[in-house]
Amino acid sequence: MLITYRCHQRQHYPTDSFSIEQAPWTAQVLNNHSFPHALTDEPTSQPTAAIYTGNQRMQITMESAKDSSKSSNMKEILARLGGIFPMDEEAVLKLLPMGTKLIVVEKFGVSAFTATGRIKALEPTGGQKEYFIKVAYGEQGRVMLNGEAMSSLMIYDLMPDFIPKPVGFGAYQQEQAAYFYLSEFVDMDVTTPPDPVEWTKRLANMHKQSQSPTGQFGFPVKTCDGKTAHTTDWEESWAVFYRTLFLGVCKRDIKANGSWPELELAAEQIANAVIPQLLDNLKMSDGQKIKPCIIHGDLWEGNMGISKETNKSLLFDAGSYFAHNEMELGHWRCEFSTVFRDKSYTEHYQQNYPPAEPVEEFDDRNRLYSLKGAIVYSAGHPQSSMRKTAYNNMLYLIEKYAPLNGVDKYDPNIDPSITGTCIVPHLAEGFI
Repeated sequence: MLITYRCHQRQHYPTDSFSIEQAPWTAQVLNNHSFPHALTDEPTSQPTAAIYTGNQRMQITMESAKDSSKSSNMKEILARLGGIFPMDEEAVLKLLPMGTKLIVVEKFGVSAFTATGRIKALEPTGGQKEYFIKVAYGEQGRVMLNGEAMSSLMIYDLMPDFIPKPVGFGAYQQEQAAYFYLSEFVDMDVTTPPDPVEWTKRLANMHKQSQSPTGQFGFPVKTCDGKTAHTTDWEESWAVFYRTLFLGVCKRDIKANGSWPELELAAEQIANAVIPQLLDNLKMSDGQKIKPCIIHGDLWEGNMGISKETNKSLLFDAGSYFAHNEMELGHWRCEFSTVFRDKSYTEHYQQNYPPAEPVEEFDDRNRLYSLKGAIVYSAGHPQSSMRKTAYNNMLYLIEKYAPLNGVDKYDPNIDPSITGTCIVPHLAEGFI
């Protein structure tokens, strides 16, 4: 059958989804949903991946697959593939109803770390259905999309109208070459800011309704913020979990950007002195212990949209874990989040999910939680100004909670929460 390939550019890609071969715990967590492939942290085995363009079939060699996995810049990867959207029809069809035929596969949207596309399929009943597909390479790509699959599945199971319906996560057939994530396609408006009342109510409901399968903080599989993997091992203490997560992303930043002794000293002080003071004794507004809530994990306006059909806000690109709910709002302080930095979003959110006690430390916790997003961005975008922002925010917290010699002084003149400074995300990758 002839599969037509087209290109269709858009500012943001609109939806995400996945594939699964159930692990023993999955049925309990997902209310007995059944999926064909397992979401575990173990690599999936596979044979040969194919790219189709018109009636031409091109085999991806092991060498080209290895080359692709070495680069995290998707523009470079696609250039090596001749600009053709990477597609393995056989692997994708395994996740769709038997008898489904692919009609059109087209490049759709942009992404810094994955190839994104839209599939138009003919169903066995004769109707047409559209799907969204993401493709990523190597072990990093497997972890990224496997984590997104489980994240989307858990959120969909909780609130089916809050994220595009997941279909499956799978592997293209060339061993260690390409992995994909498939969901139903949802046409979204990704340029209009969401209504603060509607959006924050839905987000708070997701946080409040979620239940950690272990009662702890963490996640069943590794997930990612961008291309940076989270440390998601289950942990009883939120302070211990966040400390481990924070130190993990700091380590990745040093690997990407090189040593900065003062920043490294400040990070250790945050981990050993500030985090215990701010997080050890947190209580919910009713005096109970804080509850592990599922969070999106990389939530800024670039990872949400408004359904054109229902006019409801939606999430996509999730890299979830069970966390203190306020962790979600840390991203909104970062320079890459221009819409959600408007205080009305945080204020409306707090009307639906009151701040933890002590309430007077909310802004300091928000600054602390923003460190993870800023450092992850710095690690994924070497030489970014957000590394300096993270360091300056560490200095603020250190001066207030645990003074230390050998580091600089906090400078309010370069604090984006004061100056309003913003950045254009992924500008360096040439997507804007």
